[in-house]
Amino acid sequence: MSDHFSGPRALSDPAADISDVFAFPAPENPQHLVLIMDVFGKAGPSALFSDAVIYRFRVRPVSIALTGQAASYAVGADEVAFDCVFDLPTAQQGAATPVQQGHCLAPNGETIPFRVNDESGGSGNCVRVFAGQRSEPFFLDVRMIEKTVATRQIAFKKVGSDTLFGTNVLSIVLELEWAKLLKGGPMFAVVCETLRSSKPPVRIERVGRPEIKNVSLSWKMFDQINRDLEIRDLYNSEDAFKVSPDYIGAYRARMNANLAFFDTLDGEVDWPLDKQGNHPLTDILLADYLVVDVSKPFRGTSYFEIEQAMLKGRAHVTAGGRWLNEDLMDTLFTLYVNAGNGPRINDGIDGPIAWSSNVFPYLAPPNPPKGSPS
Repeated sequence: MSDHFSGPRALSDPAADISDVFAFPAPENPQHLVLIMDVFGKAGPSALFSDAVIYRFRVRPVSIALTGQAASYAVGADEVAFDCVFDLPTAQQGAATPVQQGHCLAPNGETIPFRVNDESGGSGNCVRVFAGQRSEPFFLDVRMIEKTVATRQIAFKKVGSDTLFGTNVLSIVLELEWAKLLKGGPMFAVVCETLRSSKPPVRIERVGRPEIKNVSLSWKMFDQINRDLEIRDLYNSEDAFKVSPDYIGAYRARMNANLAFFDTLDGEVDWPLDKQGNHPLTDILLADYLVVDVSKPFRGTSYFEIEQAMLKGRAHVTAGGRWLNEDLMDTLFTLYVNAGNGPRINDGIDGPIAWSSNVFPYLAPPNPPKGSPS
């Protein structure tokens, strides 16, 4: 699942478990950039944000350094961060559930207050904030992914079973006037983090690209170097913009092994390894941040388009980033298995239970509890 339950630490603290990250130009206003962090996969009706966690959005300017097989980014040092924190929920007369207040600290020093689950959110100078329970936007068939790995054959059915059907998440949505709040641009690298609000704060999770930990790094059996290592908590503790040289070899070995496995599934070698055994996608995926170019048009299917253009030595034509309704798993498996040289791989799930919209706060309202009248 995109980043749901991505390691032992995430399983122990669901309110700090980042399930997804999205970044895209606002469909109806390209001067606005939308950033979304989802946490608490399969959130129950009473789920609320933790008052002991900092929910952080980090944004840096980025440019294309190299194209072709050595495709890479150059990330700028100027960073802008938005920190969202939450109060303890309080019971209020007439309210069926406790009410929770939140606060977003913007990079201009402004603190924007908002109430959790208030559809209108909170507004400040050049930024709007929403936080609350929403319908799970991600969709996939986990059992058939597991069967594909176990049998080493593509196991997807024509009609799959969405593992996340009818579930909810807690979402934080920022819509900001990027030219006024961000440094540099128009291309930006986006990472979301959860941190324990201690002194100093301790990173719990970090997420940029989807399915890096759960699909690309989790499988141990193909990695002949670190076969017994649960690598995801170690990976989560890293600064996405400054990965420790002490562990990058372990991440690279795991990524090389798993990507090479996926390339075997159609019986063709679409991603030949180099002399050192490195997969052509490894380094660009380990640059684990969402890259969005706000000077390019919004498109509903744009994930990894910038990177594919870089690998092919052409100019990208979309904003990249990631939109809510994109069939990410089909995009990802097609990329990993046949590099787009063969038919699109369909996992049998073509959409979420509820489609996200083009207007704030974008994600669909939460689904009713199972068994309750709709």
